[in-house]
Order: sequence, then C-alpha cells, then structure tokens
Amino acid sequence: MNRKALPIVALALAAVGAIAWWSGLLGSGGRDRGANLTLYGNVDIRQVQLGFRVSGRLGAALVDEGDAIKAGDRLASLDAQPYQDQIRFAEAQLASAHATLQKLEAGPREAEIDQARAVHQERVADQQNAQLVYERSARLRPTGAVSEAALDQAKATRDMAVARTQSSLEALRLLEQGTRAEDIAAARANVQAAEASLASAQTSLRDAVLIAPADGVILSRVREPGAIVSPSDIVYVLSLSKPVWVRAYIAEPNLSRIHTGMKVDVFSDSSPGKPYSGTIGFISPVAEFTPKSVETPELRTDLVYRLRVVVDPGSNGLRQGMPVTVRVPLAKDSAGGS
Repeated sequence: MNRKALPIVALALAAVGAIAWWSGLLGSGGRDRGANLTLYGNVDIRQVQLGFRVSGRLGAALVDEGDAIKAGDRLASLDAQPYQDQIRFAEAQLASAHATLQKLEAGPREAEIDQARAVHQERVADQQNAQLVYERSARLRPTGAVSEAALDQAKATRDMAVARTQSSLEALRLLEQGTRAEDIAAARANVQAAEASLASAQTSLRDAVLIAPADGVILSRVREPGAIVSPSDIVYVLSLSKPVWVRAYIAEPNLSRIHTGMKVDVFSDSSPGKPYSGTIGFISPVAEFTPKSVETPELRTDLVYRLRVVVDPGSNGLRQGMPVTVRVPLAKDSAGGS
C-alpha cells in the first residue's frame, strides 16, 4: 500500500469507529455517559376557546391579548336587558301560578257557598211557580179557557225550571265538597314549571357574563363590543398557565426502562443550563410512527410510544410548541431493563 494513503485510511477507520460508537449510543436509547435516557419532544400547553353559552350582543370586552388572568375573572359580558326581561316575565308567571294554587288549596269561601245556596233556593221557587202554572193550565184546558199551545208552554216552562233547580243544586254540592285533589296537583305542577322557567332565565342571565375557567394568558381576542354572538362563536382564546406538559416519544427497546411517576429533567434551547423538573405522567399503550415534528436522531420509520411529562409548577420559561430535551436519570442496575 502506498505510504501516502496510510493517513487517509487511518482517518477513515477513525471516522467509522466514531460513527459506530455514536450509533451504539443511539441504539441504546440515547443514553449518555451518565447512564441517562435522553428523549426529545415539544411543550404542550393546553388552550381553551372561550365563548358564551347564550346568544346576544356583546356589550363589553374587558381583557385584551397578552393579559394574564386568574380563574373567576370577568372577561366579557353580553347586553343583559333581554335576559332581565325574561326574568321579570318568569317571575310574573310564577306569582300567578302561586296565586292559583293558594286559591285552590283554600277552597271556596263561605260567601260563595251562601251565594250558591241562595241561587238554588231561587231556582226551587221558580220551579214551584212553574208547577202551579202548569197544573192550573191543565185544569182549565178541558173547559177551553186555555189553549193547547198555552198548556204546552206551561209544561215546557215547568221542565226548564226543574232542570235549573237540579243544576243549582249540583253547583252548591261542588262548592260544599271543596277543590278536587287533582286540580290542586295540577296547580302545584304549574308552580314547579314556573319555578323552572325562572331558574332557566336566571341561568341565562349568569351565562351572559364570560368568566375565566382557569389561570392563563389571553392569546386572541376574536370579537369586539357590538358584535352579535351565538353559543358557537369564539370570543377569546386562553392559554392555560398549568398544567405544562411535554409530549415526547420513546423507542420500543427502551420502553421497559421507564414508568409513570419517574422524575425527569427538561431542558430548553433558550436556557440549556436551567433544567425544569418534571414527572412522567402518561405512557401510551399504542405504538405509532415518529411524528415529523419531533427532533430525534432515530429513524423516522421506527415505532415509538408517546409519553407525557408533567412539568412541575413554576416553569414560566416554557412556551407552547417549544422543542425540549428530556433526560431520564436511570439507576445503574436498570441499564439492562427493569
């Protein structure tokens, strides 16, 4: 071999050795010399699209993009006048239903019973008079003093008086017996329906105010005051302050070396010397192909398992989608699997 070619061959062998060493490192799951398992992923901060549960005209938008908010803060409100009108209408219906129920439960007043009794006595007197007229006409008919038509009219008047007397008697009995239990039950049901209608109107009025569900930062303000919004419309987009998660992936050969509850360190490119503490909170039971967005030196076609790292509170330096490196400290006796 030409002596001039020896240095080139030596350099080639050294390069092959370095590549083999690096490949062995990656093949072992990305462990460094400290027996750490290195994973790669992205920060996953949940976002919430906020809107009203009722429709109406947007009256006020109280926060803007970039504002930090706390759970329970008022973010926006609709014009409340239509919902206040609904409450007043429901209150009137409820008052009417209550009055009807109280009337039925109290039953007829004594004056009403006395009035019905007097009407019945009047009908009895009319019946007696009609009976006398009919009997007189019947006695005079053979003499020709009363025509057949007059006798028929007297008979009809008597029969009508008898029917009116019976009707007044039944009306008096109904008042004396009081209100039927079925009528009282129906009135109670009407009261309950009116109460439900009032509660629904009050709920709609409360829903006309948009309240922050959790701590976070406003990412987008989508609607402005004066806009007509429906329950499907987005008014704000909120980025939650917590929990902060890291979505990472691990190759199948290293799956047995981790478990939920393990403590890990999370590093970002912006602060490589400042690790964030985290805990493995979820490991997917289903394998998948490595997503293209994950920065990992493994082959794209390798099957991996998705896992979620819950970063400890106070990790204010992490942002949505930020690429991070996760290092899992492994015990020496777990190098071969645990």
